[in-house]
Amino acid sequence: MAKKSKIDTAAEKKGKGAVTLWQLVKFTIVSLLACIVQVVSLAILYNIPAIKELSTQAFHWFVFDYPVIEGEQCGLALFIAFNTSNILAQIVAFFVNRKKTFNADNNIPVTLTIYLIFTVALVCFSAWLNPVLFELASGYGISSGLSTTIATAVCSTLQFVIYFPVDKILMRQKKTN
Repeated sequence: MAKKSKIDTAAEKKGKGAVTLWQLVKFTIVSLLACIVQVVSLAILYNIPAIKELSTQAFHWFVFDYPVIEGEQCGLALFIAFNTSNILAQIVAFFVNRKKTFNADNNIPVTLTIYLIFTVALVCFSAWLNPVLFELASGYGISSGLSTTIATAVCSTLQFVIYFPVDKILMRQKKTN
């Protein structure tokens, strides 16, 4: 079992509500870290020449629509950069939340498998939503760089709201007799 902090122990003494509130505070901090990982890796990945060249190639498949907009960050480059950065952020969030937020000691392979299935579904949803939000922001005359950041931030916020209850259920401590 992960080592508990004094605040974890104090929250436990106050009851389940205090524990959940303290977990939400820690989860928020970890989510901000994951958001920073996502935004920074998005910027880095998009600016890798081999990826950036793909911004002139539209990507349309299933529900994913990443069109080419002249002079904007978009196309296949945005699809690759956004989704890769999203996955990197979720990997960071899983391991930090498991250890620090929830003090989980459950089975990692089982928990990680369920988490990855859920993450793939949520990343697909975000991959669909991101260009919708990007085009919406761009339609208001916002630059492509800022539109990308806004779309990414909105998707990150939605993931934050959805992930907390899922992580709380998945990342439990083993029951002691």
